[in-house]
Amino acid sequence: MSASSATLPQTPPRKPNRLRFSFFVFMGVYPLVTAVIYALTPFTSEWHIWQRNLVMVPMIVGSMVFVIIPAIHKHCHRWL
Repeated sequence: MSASSATLPQTPPRKPNRLRFSFFVFMGVYPLVTAVIYALTPFTSEWHIWQRNLVMVPMIVGSMVFVIIPAIHKHCHRWL
Protein backbone atom coordinates (compact mmCIF):
# COMPACT_ATOMS: atom_id res chain seq x y z
CA MET A 1 0.00 0.00 0.00
CA SER A 2 1.48 3.32 -1.01
CA ALA A 3 1.53 6.37 1.22
CA SER A 4 -0.75 8.29 -1.11
CA SER A 5 -3.51 5.66 -0.93
CA ALA A 6 -3.43 5.48 2.86
CA THR A 7 -5.98 7.79 4.38
CA LEU A 8 -5.53 9.48 7.68
CA PRO A 9 -8.49 9.76 9.98
CA GLN A 10 -9.95 13.21 9.49
CA THR A 11 -11.21 15.27 12.34
CA PRO A 12 -14.57 16.91 11.77
CA PRO A 13 -14.42 20.65 11.17
CA ARG A 14 -14.75 22.71 14.29
CA LYS A 15 -18.07 24.50 14.75
CA PRO A 16 -17.81 28.27 14.92
CA ASN A 17 -18.36 29.91 18.27
CA ARG A 18 -21.83 31.47 18.02
CA LEU A 19 -21.03 34.44 20.23
CA ARG A 20 -17.95 35.40 18.22
CA PHE A 21 -19.75 34.78 14.92
CA SER A 22 -22.66 36.99 16.02
CA PHE A 23 -20.15 39.71 16.94
CA PHE A 24 -18.59 39.61 13.45
CA VAL A 25 -22.03 39.61 11.81
CA PHE A 26 -23.02 42.61 13.92
CA MET A 27 -19.83 44.41 12.90
CA GLY A 28 -20.74 43.87 9.25
CA VAL A 29 -24.50 44.39 9.39
CA TYR A 30 -24.69 47.50 11.58
CA PRO A 31 -22.72 49.74 9.19
CA LEU A 32 -24.62 48.25 6.24
CA VAL A 33 -28.03 48.98 7.79
CA THR A 34 -26.95 52.48 8.76
CA ALA A 35 -25.62 53.21 5.27
CA VAL A 36 -28.75 51.86 3.56
CA ILE A 37 -31.01 53.94 5.80
CA TYR A 38 -29.02 57.10 5.03
CA ALA A 39 -28.92 56.28 1.31
CA LEU A 40 -32.66 55.59 1.02
CA THR A 41 -33.98 58.39 3.25
CA PRO A 42 -33.82 61.15 0.60
CA PHE A 43 -35.84 58.99 -1.80
CA THR A 44 -38.28 57.47 0.70
CA SER A 45 -38.89 60.22 3.26
CA GLU A 46 -42.60 60.42 2.37
CA TRP A 47 -43.12 56.65 2.44
CA HIS A 48 -44.62 54.62 5.29
CA ILE A 49 -42.16 52.61 7.36
CA TRP A 50 -43.43 49.29 5.95
CA GLN A 51 -42.73 50.55 2.43
CA ARG A 52 -39.18 51.58 3.35
CA ASN A 53 -38.59 48.20 4.95
CA LEU A 54 -39.97 46.44 1.88
CA VAL A 55 -37.15 48.02 -0.14
CA MET A 56 -34.45 47.98 2.53
CA VAL A 57 -34.73 44.45 3.96
CA PRO A 58 -34.11 42.53 0.70
CA MET A 59 -31.03 44.68 0.06
CA ILE A 60 -29.67 43.94 3.52
CA VAL A 61 -30.50 40.22 3.48
CA GLY A 62 -28.95 39.79 0.03
CA SER A 63 -25.82 41.61 1.17
CA MET A 64 -25.61 39.45 4.27
CA VAL A 65 -26.07 36.14 2.43
CA PHE A 66 -23.85 36.85 -0.57
CA VAL A 67 -21.24 39.30 0.80
CA ILE A 68 -20.95 39.71 4.58
CA ILE A 69 -21.28 36.15 5.88
CA PRO A 70 -19.02 34.60 3.18
CA ALA A 71 -16.44 37.33 3.88
CA ILE A 72 -16.60 36.55 7.61
CA HIS A 73 -16.04 32.86 6.93
CA LYS A 74 -13.18 33.61 4.54
CA HIS A 75 -11.32 36.29 6.49
CA CYS A 76 -12.20 35.58 10.12
CA HIS A 77 -12.34 31.79 10.27
CA ARG A 78 -9.36 31.66 12.63
CA TRP A 79 -11.25 33.59 15.29
CA LEU A 80 -14.56 31.80 15.04
